[in-house]
Amino acid sequence: MTGFIPPKPHALSERPRLIDRIRASLSSSLALFQAGSYGGLGVSRFSIPTAPRLERRWLYTVRDPAHVREMLVSRPKDFPKSVMMGSMLRSLTGESIFTTNGDVWRRQRDLIDPALEQARIKESFSRMREAADAALVDLDRRAARDGVVFIDDAMTHFTADVIFRTLFSEPIDPRSGRQAFAAFETFQNLAYAHGMVRLSGLPTFVFPGSLPAIFAAWRIRRVMWKPLKRRLDAYRAGGPAGDDILGALLRGGAESGCGGFSPRELLDQVCMLFLAGHETSASAIAWAFYLLANSPDDLERVREEVAQAAGDDPLEFQSLRRLDFTRDVFREAMRLYPPVAFVARDTVQCEHLGNRKVDPASVIFIAPWLMHRNSLLWEGADEFRPCRFATPEGRAAMKSAFMPFSMGERVCPGAAFALQEGVMMLAMAVRRFDLAPAEGADPIPYAKLTLNSANGIRIVMRRRRQKNAG
Repeated sequence: MTGFIPPKPHALSERPRLIDRIRASLSSSLALFQAGSYGGLGVSRFSIPTAPRLERRWLYTVRDPAHVREMLVSRPKDFPKSVMMGSMLRSLTGESIFTTNGDVWRRQRDLIDPALEQARIKESFSRMREAADAALVDLDRRAARDGVVFIDDAMTHFTADVIFRTLFSEPIDPRSGRQAFAAFETFQNLAYAHGMVRLSGLPTFVFPGSLPAIFAAWRIRRVMWKPLKRRLDAYRAGGPAGDDILGALLRGGAESGCGGFSPRELLDQVCMLFLAGHETSASAIAWAFYLLANSPDDLERVREEVAQAAGDDPLEFQSLRRLDFTRDVFREAMRLYPPVAFVARDTVQCEHLGNRKVDPASVIFIAPWLMHRNSLLWEGADEFRPCRFATPEGRAAMKSAFMPFSMGERVCPGAAFALQEGVMMLAMAVRRFDLAPAEGADPIPYAKLTLNSANGIRIVMRRRRQKNAG
């Protein structure tokens, strides 16, 4: 059985010129990979010139599931989060669990985990569904223009609204949302380039985008601080902590016995949740819509499954759990287009990975983008086949080589939250709209902090003639 083959970037030649590698590294992390990277299981290396003497610095890409599991599951302390990631993100997320290591990270994770458990209960489901209802109204408006919808833009608004409703128990203010989205687009482009400058050994202050990136991060933090400050003031005045994610964070220190977050630390974690919870989810859901729009048989199967699970009634928590194929559609979208295309780890000692000797303080890239498209691990690796997860081969590949949320102790604590959010949005939208490809609008995948499309993700959406709206 074959499926729709969606686009992916052209790979570098096996022996790229240095100038081609530099250009590729600045445009998108996906453009760094050579053609052979999609089929092997080894550890590859490539070099970049570093200041001040333009000496070679070796960087490594790991594609073997056994090596990845060793680094992330068996020996995570020997492969901490790369300082490059902290350099890229610290102005936005501060000292949050996204960038910290060691005891600091462990304390933060002990506080964050119970808070994100809150996202899995029915109260969070109802808030998420309210955001989905608002998103359907927005999609109606967008589709009414000419039928062509930038679904990535629409899902950015939806997932940000979900974060605000489940974090603060209030919808995102449209004006604040526009400010945050514009600032994040600026921040993402500049922070990625900042990281590449850091890898080259140049002092980052020479990078002309440093100040604009810091200002963009400040604008996002200001948007997040306003509702956070309102809640903090009310809580200090004796008000309830609340039954949302922020309420769990406020209560977490006393309940865990490891000390609560300070206001600054709370803001860092809230900004991390906004970055990790809205941009990555928006990317995954948008790609899922695009793939369904190009796969009419799978689209109809999703629609039939939703009808069997919920009929004409509003989607409920229990009916959502019966949407197995819809969930597999979302998983397959994250396989083909993992929101975080690569993660970076540093070495703290000399390592031997396969036939490669890796010096201390080296940067190792683990690339879900490559793992998920490896032809040795996945049958029809470049094809959209959501049914693969129901087969023994697909389940085996998923267990060893599927990591859109990373794996090990640093697996994304919001994984279940994102799955629920994505499946809900797809299920509610396919009941309301017909989906089709937008002619001449193939997306161009590229990755900086997250994986998106350079020209947007456009699909045709038409309101279906039925009494049920979602």
